[in-house]
Amino acid sequence: MKNLVILFAFILCFSSCNKEEKKPQLLPVVVEKKPEIRFGYKIDDYKVIQDTIKNGESFGVILDRHHVLYPKINQIAAVVKDTFDVRRVRAGKPYTILASKDSTEKAQIFIYKHDKINATILDFKDSIITAFRFKKPIKVIEKEIEGIITSSLSTAMDSLGLRPNLTYTIADIYAWTLDFYQLRKGDSFKLVYEEKFIDDSTFAGYGKVKSAVFKHRGKDLYAFRFLADSILNIHEYYDENAKMLRSQFLKSPIKFQYRISSRYNLRRKIAYYGNRIKPHRGTDFAARINTPIIATANGTVSESARRGGNGNYVKIKHNGTYSTQYLHMKTRKVKKGQFVKQGDVIGYVGMTGNTGGPHVCYRFWKYGKQVDPLKEKLPAAKPMKKDVKPIFFDFIKALRYQLDYNRVLVEEPKKVTEIIAQN
Repeated sequence: MKNLVILFAFILCFSSCNKEEKKPQLLPVVVEKKPEIRFGYKIDDYKVIQDTIKNGESFGVILDRHHVLYPKINQIAAVVKDTFDVRRVRAGKPYTILASKDSTEKAQIFIYKHDKINATILDFKDSIITAFRFKKPIKVIEKEIEGIITSSLSTAMDSLGLRPNLTYTIADIYAWTLDFYQLRKGDSFKLVYEEKFIDDSTFAGYGKVKSAVFKHRGKDLYAFRFLADSILNIHEYYDENAKMLRSQFLKSPIKFQYRISSRYNLRRKIAYYGNRIKPHRGTDFAARINTPIIATANGTVSESARRGGNGNYVKIKHNGTYSTQYLHMKTRKVKKGQFVKQGDVIGYVGMTGNTGGPHVCYRFWKYGKQVDPLKEKLPAAKPMKKDVKPIFFDFIKALRYQLDYNRVLVEEPKKVTEIIAQN
């Protein structure tokens, strides 16, 4: 009897287990792959070849290597010449070829990359050949940064992880109001500037410097980027009183990283001439050989030659009143009769002529007479119109608050804040 009870219980248990509902099987989820689009093309449709133009390579050589015949290459060059001169492809520039996926792997599209953002695309996959410019979408990030001078501007900027291009921009902005040779340890600065990115994370250079302030010898030197003349459509930098920072003449023919080794002095004893008293009618800016020398104002080159103690030199006539001269260059970059703009590179520091070390002797002429430029009251740039000033003062309120707010500028030089992200 006991065995029958056990058997009955086993049958009942087995029967109930079979009655359990079977769990439905889960089908695998198929995720459709999103096509990759680059330069406006579905990349999966092509074999992608990326390379860099080598020395001696031409457009024709590259396409020939990728199975495009020369009659077709010549046709492409003729059709696209107004958009892209194939003779001007430069060694070192990257390019992408989109080729067919069949056994021929024949090039169908050539993409020449001018820089990280801009490219020219030549499409010759069909009978109709097209050429057009392509620009990658850019994300602009506004940032602010503070720094303190320990030895020089470039050293301070390097310590903040900033690239030389931004240092040069700051040097340009303050070239008329700040002598970078005179910077002191403990001077400080704060900048509001833009960084550009492609593909969200790839750095693509700096944008505008929107505002800046340098604390030099206890005085704040502001710079605000503003469009005061909509007809000229040129942004300039102004201080907090609406005075343009740009002057008619730069303070120095070298941007920064120089020292004044000798000043204008009519009774100077010159070691090169045995310490005899010999008038020195220039200002010597000592710098490394090959340092760029720039024109301190717009003008026309009246002389570009090598002569006697002057060595290689350039002289520029700015107007009926002023001329400037730049001596002892290693090489000259401009010719007589050439028009140059303020800030243009006209040559490079050297030691030609009578000189004991690398420098540029900067001479300044007023009404045909050499004078000391550091003591001259030089003409300023055109002032802002009165009716524009109220607009300017309203415009800089927020910018000045941003520069002054939470301004630390202590011994820890690095303080970077990301402010705005926009497409």
